[in-house]
This record gives sequence, C-alpha cells and structure tokens, in this order.
Amino acid sequence: MMFLHVMMMVSVLSGGSAEVVRDFREKCADIFANGASPTILPGHQYRQICQTLKNKVYFATLYDTDNKIPVYSAYKFNKKIKCDRKHIWCIEPQLDNPGEGPNMVPHHSRKSSNQAVNDDYKKSDFDKGHLIPVYMASSQDCSDATFTLTNAAPQNRNFNRGQWRILEEKIAKELTERCLSKKNTAYIVTGVVPGKHKIKRKVNVPSNFWTAYCCLDHTKECQISRGFIGSDRKITHDNITVNELETRLENLYKVKSFQLFIVISVFFAISLLTLD
Repeated sequence: MMFLHVMMMVSVLSGGSAEVVRDFREKCADIFANGASPTILPGHQYRQICQTLKNKVYFATLYDTDNKIPVYSAYKFNKKIKCDRKHIWCIEPQLDNPGEGPNMVPHHSRKSSNQAVNDDYKKSDFDKGHLIPVYMASSQDCSDATFTLTNAAPQNRNFNRGQWRILEEKIAKELTERCLSKKNTAYIVTGVVPGKHKIKRKVNVPSNFWTAYCCLDHTKECQISRGFIGSDRKITHDNITVNELETRLENLYKVKSFQLFIVISVFFAISLLTLD
C-alpha cells in the first residue's frame, strides 16, 4: 500500500497545559508527531481542543459547535487496562467561556449553546457514543477523560454495543500483538460524519462513524494500518485501506483532501487483519 501525500499522525498522552486553542500547535504541539496538526475543516464552528483532565492532556478533538458533535478525536494507544466506568460526563468550559480554566469539568445542570449536554440525550434512544473509547484507556484518569461530551456523538445503541464495540476490541488486540509488542507506536483517529437529523433540534445524529489506525516503527515507517467506516443505520462497518477511507471522507465532508496520518516513508506494510 502506497501513500504519496502527507498525512496526519497524532501522539497523545503527553503532559503540559491544554485548552481550546486557535491552533493545536499553540498549546499542545508536543502531542503531534513532527509538530503537525490534523486536518482542520474550514468554518468558524470548528474548535480545536487539547482534552485535559487534572492538568494532563489525554487526546485531541476537533469539535463542531454548530452540530454539537466532534469531527474526530485523535490519540495514541499505549496499552489496555480494565477501568471503572464512572459515567461522570464532563463538558469543555472554554467553549462557552474563554476565561475558564483548561480542564474539562462535570457539567451538572449547566446549559450550553456551543456543546451538547446530558439533557440533550435524555429520551432520545441514542447512546453517547465515545470516539475515544473507555476500552482503549491506559489508566483510570484516561478512562475518566473519555467521558467528555465533546468526545461523544449520538450513536445507535445496537451499533454502539454490538459491532462497533467488537471492532474496538479487535483493534486493541491487533495493535497490542502486532505493534506494541515490537516496541512500535500505535496512533488512532476516530470520527463521525454529520447526518440529516438532530435530536431535540440541537445535536446532530451522525450518518457514519469511522476510525483508522497506523503503527509506526522507530524509523517512522507504518508497519500496519487500516480504516473502518460504519453506517449508524445499517449497524455494520466496512474494513478498508486508509487511502480508501480518506477518499470516502473527502466525498462525505465535501473537501478536496482529508488527511489522516503523517509519515516520512511512502512504503506501508499491509495489515493482514480482517475485522469484518
């Protein structure tokens, strides 16, 4: 598999301060490989968030304040441990008040014009679908950090608790056995595509959930990679190459380029994993 264009690669779980920023590089450049930021869609509604809990950055999110859902969350998969699901959902206070601190906070009864809150999901028949899942967390704090509403989108319950959960487990197993065991580094980007409907006339219900991974060795060559995209209505997902996923996302987002991983080599070893 050959990639002839530059792609985004994110390195997450580094320390430092973080917040809603004009450019990821302002406050969390160190979490991106080669200092490069992910693809940013054009438009005033997209906000770059270096997701922070207890003053530690755990992942990065591009958030759509019009649709009240993320475009994607990007992170580095270090290891998988068993974490408690505390179900304490947070919000990013700086989306409504730039003067707030950088940490995500439990929203309680807060109202928001720029992000979803718990009440938006009540009686909606949709799960709060994590982009970065609890299953991929490498610490309890990391697990807690995934429970921010800027890392969630309405997801069909059968899809969220069925095929998508199984896919997350298989990706974690694949990367643990074929990437981390070789002391390589695993990067994952997970996102959604806005649909035509909203819950409570506020929060967009995505038409598709998608995810991609890339395992880089010490020379920055990608040894295994794969992309997946699933329709929330069909309760299924397609297992495709990263190039194919990028092409689909370009068409779905109606942009000329949608880049996922930055690499310095054009040679990629093809993943043999079949997750259908």
